[in-house]
Amino acid sequence: MDDAAPARLLRNGRYPRAAGYSGRWMVDGGMGPNPVWQAEALSEVMSLGAGMRVLDMGCGTALSSIFLAREFGVEVWATDLWVKPDENLRRVREAGVEQLVHPVYAEAHALPFAEGFFDALVSIGAYHYFGTDDLYLGYYSRFVKPGGQIGIVQPGLVEEYEALPPPHLAPYWKWDFCAWHSAGWWRRHWEKTGLVTVEVADRLPEGWRDWLQWNEACDQDGGLPAQEEAQMLRVDGGQTLGLTRVVARRKD
Repeated sequence: MDDAAPARLLRNGRYPRAAGYSGRWMVDGGMGPNPVWQAEALSEVMSLGAGMRVLDMGCGTALSSIFLAREFGVEVWATDLWVKPDENLRRVREAGVEQLVHPVYAEAHALPFAEGFFDALVSIGAYHYFGTDDLYLGYYSRFVKPGGQIGIVQPGLVEEYEALPPPHLAPYWKWDFCAWHSAGWWRRHWEKTGLVTVEVADRLPEGWRDWLQWNEACDQDGGLPAQEEAQMLRVDGGQTLGLTRVVARRKD
């Protein structure tokens, strides 16, 4: 696929800031649903400003970190276990934000930061891999200042089910999808700790369509149209799956 094709396939009026970024850049660095679109959606319900220190936990290829730095002037610690810092540093330099984005190699339960160091914590498409543990928020929230925000956006469910998978999704279901939860589940999961005040817990409007559009663009770019995840999203049609967004504020 030529470099202009991803831009055509990824036109989406719900993400005007992301429209200023190369479709080729997003597709080449993609891991899961479009991280730049998700970062823009999260930024709409968070208070981000120049000079703030932000942890981007599970940043993957650091596209979300680069986006947040360029759009809001925040200083970002782009932290991931699966992508090595030297790979992300190359992308950061190419994007011209080396002074604002700092790649870090770390596991989610062994973060090398001082308590209260960050003004905000974000996680784009990753928090469900480590944050469903009842005790994790107690560890993670230490790294944001009292009164600071914690925001996540990731694949999720419309509602909780007594048994998974829903029958219509059985042919596509992977075992680790059990970590996908509804906005209501995440609200309860965080509020029961007493450590934070949940300010937003919702589904992204048309999030399943955005996820499908992204998958279709990536599949066509790879020469493999109609891959399994895109088929799953078409079959579901937003009945069960979407993108879940949660923002909370650490209590004093």
